[in-house]
Amino acid sequence: MLALLFTAHLPLSAQEKKKMTRKEKEAAWRAERLKKRAMEEREELHNDSIAFAQAVDALRNGSWALEASNVTFDNGVTRFVTQSTNFVSVNDGQGIVQTAFNNSNINSPNGLGGITLEGRVNSEEIQTDKEGNIYLNYSIQGADISATVSVVITAHTNQATATVNPNFSSRTMTMSGYIYPYNTSGIIEGTSGYY
Repeated sequence: MLALLFTAHLPLSAQEKKKMTRKEKEAAWRAERLKKRAMEEREELHNDSIAFAQAVDALRNGSWALEASNVTFDNGVTRFVTQSTNFVSVNDGQGIVQTAFNNSNINSPNGLGGITLEGRVNSEEIQTDKEGNIYLNYSIQGADISATVSVVITAHTNQATATVNPNFSSRTMTMSGYIYPYNTSGIIEGTSGYY
């Protein structure tokens, strides 16, 4: 008897599905799409929060790398670049600023089509604004570099910018990308200094 009731119910639900109008099907499809999108956004926010926490910890521990996807010069020109070879990093008190605009140019100072400058990091200051953005300012001194670097991490993400302002010239550049703990970054360091 129970089996009869169950099988009798199946055709009804199939008939009910057939009776759905086009508008009802579209509304159901939209509702499902919105639900899926909301779930994806929650997951993205969760992942961004984790990446943000890791980036802030890396900054506070003095072991991080900002992998740049673009570099903007003080004249407003922006170049899109390879993240692994264009970066600003700090590890164990040593800072590096590297650019590589043409990977095929092995005759460049760093062998990657750009320059690699390194020096000791001094005068680090970290601040947080009321929106949760993180600001790190420091100076870097080495044989080929004397500059101040200002890093901004956007609140709740690991998206960041680093503005490198040389002390003895006006060749400011801003590198934009994402900050990672130094030991998990994918940076490739070229030869430092000039030939």
